[in-house]
Amino acid sequence: MTSRRSFVKSAALLSAGALVSPALLAAPKSYIGLQLYTVRDAMQKDPAGTLARVAKMGYNSVEGATYTGSQKFYGMTPTAFAGVLKQNGLIMPSSHYRLGQEQEKGQPVQGTMLHGWDKAVDDAAQAGVKYMVCAYLSDAERGGLDQYKYVADQLNKAGERAKKAGIQMCYHNHDFEFAPQSGKVPYDLLLSGTDKELVKMELDLFWTVKAGKDPVALFQQHPGRFPLWHVKDMDNTPKKNFTEVGSGVIDFKKIFAQAGKSGMKYYFVEQDQTPGSPFDSIQKSITHIKRTLV
Repeated sequence: MTSRRSFVKSAALLSAGALVSPALLAAPKSYIGLQLYTVRDAMQKDPAGTLARVAKMGYNSVEGATYTGSQKFYGMTPTAFAGVLKQNGLIMPSSHYRLGQEQEKGQPVQGTMLHGWDKAVDDAAQAGVKYMVCAYLSDAERGGLDQYKYVADQLNKAGERAKKAGIQMCYHNHDFEFAPQSGKVPYDLLLSGTDKELVKMELDLFWTVKAGKDPVALFQQHPGRFPLWHVKDMDNTPKKNFTEVGSGVIDFKKIFAQAGKSGMKYYFVEQDQTPGSPFDSIQKSITHIKRTLV
């Protein structure tokens, strides 16, 4: 499997255990999204064929999992990639990016918040992206509380540039942001240290719950701050592994009932790891979604 650090990390799988029509109303035209990290190997080998296969399953929106200043979107120019999406009846309202503090082979990584951001924003606008998301902080990019304050500052700066192109900046969490440091929670610093208009959040429900936090409580504390969700289910094992939609233990009925409070506009199914073919897993997931949600 392609390593996570070769792509922009993110996670999401929608596990809706019961009818939650109010939540669907929050998503334009009831889009059922897929985070393309789930099918990252297939996208690397055959992006056009993979998107066609995803669309045939019934997904009608996707979230980009990788972008670089040189390869752009899966090796295609923004307009070419947008054309492939349109041919398959897909939209890509959101795409993932990296902070860019790390270097590769001694060189800055282009297409990141810190390097080549102007071009990244322009390319995103051409591709029809509405949300640019900081997807993941590597071990070296985390550090202490001062580092998270630095990240918050960079998110504000990136958000200012994105806003000029009509794009909303967001931050996607994992579980490490919820681990307290000196009595403070880094995720709280990211929320309080960023302008709530310039920087919204893409809440990964799996990682939030795994960290012992309640998504609904976050929605109530910061209403309207979470326009994007990653929804993935958690199995009932000590390791709390990823599993397909409807196969886990997270109370999605409760969470989705608060979609309006959260400000959710789009959600994306993702399964970071699958027991077999990722296509089998995403088929199982969307079947469950359609049976219980639409």
